[in-house]
Amino acid sequence: MAAPYAAMVMDARTGEVLHSRNADSRLHPASLTKMMTLYVVFQAVENGEVSMDTLIRVSKKAASEPPSKLGLRAGQKIKLRYLVRAAAVKSANDASTAIAEGLAGSEAAFARRMNRTARALGMTKTTFKNAHGLTEAGHLSTARDMTILGRHVIYDYPQYYNLFSRKTADAGVRTVSHTNHRLLSSYKGADGIKTGYTRAAGFNLVASAERGRERVIATVFGGRSTTTRNARIAELLDMGFKRAPTRVAFRAPRKPTYHAAPAPKVVAGRKTGPGTAGKTIRVSGLVTKSLRPKRRPIPETAPVVVAAQDDLKDALAEAQTLPSPDTVAAAAEQAIKAAEEAPAKSIKPVMRPKELVLASAKPAPRAPSVSADTSEAVQEVVTRLSASGGRHWGVNVGRYGSRFQAEKVLLKTALAEMTVLDGSLRKVVKRKGGFDANFMGLTRESADLACRRLQGRGVTCFMIGPS
Repeated sequence: MAAPYAAMVMDARTGEVLHSRNADSRLHPASLTKMMTLYVVFQAVENGEVSMDTLIRVSKKAASEPPSKLGLRAGQKIKLRYLVRAAAVKSANDASTAIAEGLAGSEAAFARRMNRTARALGMTKTTFKNAHGLTEAGHLSTARDMTILGRHVIYDYPQYYNLFSRKTADAGVRTVSHTNHRLLSSYKGADGIKTGYTRAAGFNLVASAERGRERVIATVFGGRSTTTRNARIAELLDMGFKRAPTRVAFRAPRKPTYHAAPAPKVVAGRKTGPGTAGKTIRVSGLVTKSLRPKRRPIPETAPVVVAAQDDLKDALAEAQTLPSPDTVAAAAEQAIKAAEEAPAKSIKPVMRPKELVLASAKPAPRAPSVSADTSEAVQEVVTRLSASGGRHWGVNVGRYGSRFQAEKVLLKTALAEMTVLDGSLRKVVKRKGGFDANFMGLTRESADLACRRLQGRGVTCFMIGPS
């Protein structure tokens, strides 16, 4: 029995539907599912949850998935970037399951995250049960929803979209070939996106092509073979280019709000649940274990600094309630002036009685210096400089997926802790796994105080010593 047929054509620039047939029928999406799997990965990388170089451990479940597959072994560790390439190009089921378990702890938890993301994208009739698209009860989508998803993949993450047009890719353990290299080679302007096939679904495909200023997305569910499916997609794309206007105001799809993965639960001292395998733990080497310091009481008259919110505008608005730099400078000048005037107002001490005998200290081995006027030995006082007095220390407040995100966190943190971080230098350092957000130019004491105050606010941080 042939699988039900459905199709849709959309102008990618505006989201306008140019053609549809059974576009809202809930059908088996097969490996079109992997578009959502990869969309969630791109979202996690963008927000610093993981990096493309994060090592993922392959479970027995992932290694035992049926073809198409990369050929992963249970217990093997492989970088996320290779799993992404295998899922996008080869449509590997074992790579998709490994991704799901690596990011969410289990495939079921990852599927729930896929469904939350689908709702945020406006995919109202889609329900995911797994990360690869193999037939499972209740795992359904529509031609309309998959076309919407394809449009978001193109415009939300253009830096990764080229993955879907690669005819071959290095997947770490071997080089893989694209599942639909024929269409990429034969249709002018075609550059993706994803194929899918199961016996229940038939031959599915979401394809996009660009010609000049025009870009069209076409989706087919229920093709009878690779050949007939590709021929139908070519007809739909041709139809789209004929109906789409040459000049039109571009309207990018609205990117959904990012919701971080739930924090892993701690059971018997071990982390379990969502987010367990996807976390990267960095050890600072400075502190192994310490108790959380008690929060310092705040006087009623002191300004209360509210912890920076997720939105930068909120943080800037909160900063306006703090004393202005002019006010702080004026208060400092008054304090200095008062300190300078204090000695003039102090009472002159009473002269020491001549008959008072002082205890003498054993002279130092070195010869005392002699005054030219009195020929008497002058006591020399040597003050040892503090090793921590130099402003060569810093505080790290996390590693993030982009320079902009790191700079944003530094600004919000500086606004929230102006007292201890005043005069420090906000510095973003690019590392292999992301961008480190650092406050530099502090003394050891001020860095320690700043870190303890930030920890009191629930901000993870550690001190950075002189290099």
